[in-house]
Amino acid sequence: MQLGTGPVTRIDHITVTAPTLEAGAAFVYGALGVAPQTGGEHPRMGTHNLLLRLGDDLFLEVIAANPDAPTPDRPRWFALDRMAPDGPAKLSTWVISTADIHAAAAASTEDLGRIEPMSRGTRNWLITIPADGSVGIDGVAPALIEWDANPHPATGMTDHGLSLTRLEILHPTPSRIAALLASIGLKDERIECRLGDQAQLVAHIQTPQGLRKISL
Repeated sequence: MQLGTGPVTRIDHITVTAPTLEAGAAFVYGALGVAPQTGGEHPRMGTHNLLLRLGDDLFLEVIAANPDAPTPDRPRWFALDRMAPDGPAKLSTWVISTADIHAAAAASTEDLGRIEPMSRGTRNWLITIPADGSVGIDGVAPALIEWDANPHPATGMTDHGLSLTRLEILHPTPSRIAALLASIGLKDERIECRLGDQAQLVAHIQTPQGLRKISL
């Protein structure tokens, strides 16, 4: 698939990082009133996750270092190695899906990292990961992902009636973020790049109890 021939990228999931899955689950439940379900383990990264459906092809992930897994010989993704044991859970990054990760990465105005194979259980995918495990552009850059097969993982998650209505990306230079998203073909009215004193992600999520938001 070639960039420019249609919508080739879309928001895939948003990611909450936490020192432990228990802390992450409590953070999400406090914000949204719904507990995420069990996900699985990422052997190459020494991490594990919890999952919460936000639509047919969109979900929220809670991710933490897995204390029962060997320490990887590389930095963990999403800056998890920089998280203090008593640090707060927070919305730390987001992930954009593409049918051609190599084309999208090549078109990007920002270096989103190397394209690497990853797995969780029976699912396999390609994803961009900076070599130092950081999240680019002061913590608001997305990762790119290309899933190995259909259906999307969200279809197998419990539907609690949650949906993402808006993702705010705050940054001192919002035009830089907008240029990146345009370069990889992301057109989504739910994504809003705004001027902010500091870089931050804010997700607005519709729940059965009303509109809630999740961020730092």
